[in-house]
Parts: sequence; structure tokens; C-alpha cells
Amino acid sequence: MKESVLIVGAGPGLSASLARLCSSKNMKVVLAARNVKKLQSLKEEINVQIFKCDSSDIKSVLNLFNETDKVIGTPNLVIYNPSRRIKGSITELDPEQTREAINVTCFGAFLVAQEAAKRMLKRKSGSIFFTGASAGIKGFANSSVFAMGKFGLRGLAQSLARELHPQNIHIGHFIIDGAIGQKPFGTYETIHPDSIAKTYLDFHHQDKSAWSWEIELRTSVEKF
Repeated sequence: MKESVLIVGAGPGLSASLARLCSSKNMKVVLAARNVKKLQSLKEEINVQIFKCDSSDIKSVLNLFNETDKVIGTPNLVIYNPSRRIKGSITELDPEQTREAINVTCFGAFLVAQEAAKRMLKRKSGSIFFTGASAGIKGFANSSVFAMGKFGLRGLAQSLARELHPQNIHIGHFIIDGAIGQKPFGTYETIHPDSIAKTYLDFHHQDKSAWSWEIELRTSVEKF
């Protein structure tokens, strides 16, 4: 039976690389995004299923999974990519924009993980992955909103790993430490999305005797 993947917060960068790689491995691919127009060329390229979804909205996420149930059933792998970055000093940040950003980066991850876990626990298998950032382990000046969201995301992943690993649900948190870009392989100025995608899939296929819950990815020249 074909494996399947649901990628939430899909766009032309990392998500596109993930979709292409999974498709090349004969996996059924479903993409979800607020703006589905940006995914049309990818749909034509690899024939994926696309659904509109606001990951920070409870009803929208529930509807996404109900629709996904119809086309692929319970996904073998669910990947949460959305985040929103707002920069500014603590005295200047808009509280409403801050709440919206945290909802996208962190609360949406909870909503997606909850719906995925409900289904995977019934099947007794699956993987739920979260795309994090260096901001999730190190808060930078004038970046408190992004830090709150990514710290919360990491906390969610760590807690779920302890809760769900014993029940055969693999949790993964990926700290992307650096800019993602498609500069030629070998330049090492940015992290190539195709290389990140390979790591995600390798993580999904880890043997149960040596499961990880977190990994950091950066170029060889990135300071840390």
C-alpha cells in the first residue's frame, strides 16, 4: 500500500522539495495552504491534491482533515511548516499581530497535531513533523514574537514525543539554523531545500530501535 503525506503550510520552497521527493518515492501527496494559487504549477508538475486551509483556525483544520480522509485516509506522515515572523522592540509590537503570529507558528501546530494524532492512534502508526528554527532554542533581540512561537513549537514537539513515541507515533522537530535557498550545491551559503527534504524522509524511515525526536540542520559554514 502506498504511503501518504500531508504537508501543511505548503509553498514553493521546502514544501515543494518535500512534495517532489515524496512523490518520487511513490507516496500520495496532499498540500494545504492559505493561498492555493501559488501551488498550481506544482500540482501540474507532480499531480498532488491541494486544499485551502488556515492552520490557525480550528474549523479550517478540522475541515482539512475531513477532506484528507476522503482522498488518502490517515496520512503516514504529517508535516507542519507555517510560521509568521514579526520583528520589533517590545514597546512597538502590535498585540493583535503578535497574537496572530503565535497562532500561526504554534497554536496551528497543536491543531494539526491533534487531528493527526487522533487518526494515527487508531491506526497505531504515523509520523508528525514540525519545522522549527534556531529561534526556538535562542531568542534574538527584537524577535520576541518569533521566539515565543518557535519556543512553543519546540515544547509541543518535545512533549508529544514523550507522549506518543511509546504508542508508535514518531514525532520530529527540525531546527533549521540558516536561510533556505536554492543556490547551487557546493556553495554552502544557504541550506538547499532538497537536502532538507531528504533528511525529513530519512527521519520518517528511522528504525524504531533508534528514533530521534529532534535534529538541527545548518550549512558547514554557519556559526552556532
